[in-house]
Amino acid sequence: METQKESLLSQVKPSQAIVKLAIPATLALLAKAVYNIVDTAYIGLLGSESALAAVGVTLPLLLIFVSIENIFAAGAAVLAGRQLGAGDKKGASTTVSTIVAASAGVGIVLCVGGLVFMEPLLRAFGASDAVLPQAKDYAFWMFIAALFNLPAQCLNCAARAESSVKITTVSVVAGALLNIVLDPIFMFGWGLGMGVEGASLATTLSQFVTLAILVWFYASGRSLIKVAVKFVKPAVRLFKEVILIGVPTAVIQICLAVATSLTNVAASALPDSDFIIAAYGIVQRLILIGCYVIMGFMQGYQPVAAYAFGAKNENRFHDCARFSMKATLLLTVIVEVIYILLSSPLIMLFNRNPAIVEYGSRLLISQVLLYPAFGLCYMMTITFQTIGSSRYGLFLSTIRQGLFYIPAILLLPKVWGIWGIYLSQPIADVFTLLICLLSYKTMKRIATKNMALLPDCEKDAAT
Repeated sequence: METQKESLLSQVKPSQAIVKLAIPATLALLAKAVYNIVDTAYIGLLGSESALAAVGVTLPLLLIFVSIENIFAAGAAVLAGRQLGAGDKKGASTTVSTIVAASAGVGIVLCVGGLVFMEPLLRAFGASDAVLPQAKDYAFWMFIAALFNLPAQCLNCAARAESSVKITTVSVVAGALLNIVLDPIFMFGWGLGMGVEGASLATTLSQFVTLAILVWFYASGRSLIKVAVKFVKPAVRLFKEVILIGVPTAVIQICLAVATSLTNVAASALPDSDFIIAAYGIVQRLILIGCYVIMGFMQGYQPVAAYAFGAKNENRFHDCARFSMKATLLLTVIVEVIYILLSSPLIMLFNRNPAIVEYGSRLLISQVLLYPAFGLCYMMTITFQTIGSSRYGLFLSTIRQGLFYIPAILLLPKVWGIWGIYLSQPIADVFTLLICLLSYKTMKRIATKNMALLPDCEKDAAT
């Protein structure tokens, strides 16, 4: 089994290896999107615009949590992938075990801090007096879920780094299916009648099941990377390296959270503000599906590229990058076309209020009009992480929803109202595409240079 996993990372044609890892990873992430989509769809059945708006204002919190997860998970996955490529299985086990332990501690801090500062956080993200009570009900269980999500995401990324994609798919899909079943039971009057709080509780219980399945996998001894207390060895150098690698991916989510919050704030000053915020909440959950398609593909690309980089296989690494760039652009164009053609019907799946459908349709089109900018920016960020150029990766992670979108959303709605919101994303995407395309040659040069600086591969005694 271990030989098969290493063969996939090192010998199978790069495009085939990436696709073989990406398909189950994408399916698992799409199942994860069900957590948000099912919640939103069921909440739409409650017939309350304020309930939808309550879920919308909690989205920045969710994105912040995901960004913190990514610091640990993405950093550990890339570093462990390099170590496996260099034949250092013990080092990979130490990296993952230590980061999983640290993420559990951070989860406790986030849970307690979120519960203590819940109301000011929700108000900062645009919750009105009418929306706040339901937003607090929904956010409570989101904070509890932090206890499970951080270690689960680290274990999930470690499994992908060693190409154990089946268990990642099973764990996430099982949680998603359980969420579908529990949501109506907890939410509606014929069940527990908990409303939006029931939706959040159902999701939290489902995420606990995902963690339990991953813990069972590693405890069973089936993994190439071993996770055990004896491998937990906190060290400043390890944390520094993992954080430097993981921060660019996390910053993408942080910028998205800030951008979402600022968009809600901009909408709150306009007529029909509650309708716009409710529509934007639906749109952002639909956008997450498109994001997960690209992220799933990247989760197939990253372990193959990281292994090739750690093994100093320059030709294989560049083949991975070329194929990934082409495939990412194709996937984002497909997502863009589907969302533009089906914008109104997709919004109507969640709410049939004519105002919400109109605002939501236009917002969805504006968000994906130049969607390849997201895919290319994410791919380049992941690649610069993998080749040890975290600073430039960090820069790229800030440009789309940070450097370019934030000034646009702060200024344009004040001048053009709702059309300022519609135009902010396309304007940011134009500049993002230009910078990413100009960065491709730089990436190739740095990859070749940094690969030459790596020590020669040394197979450990366990090989």
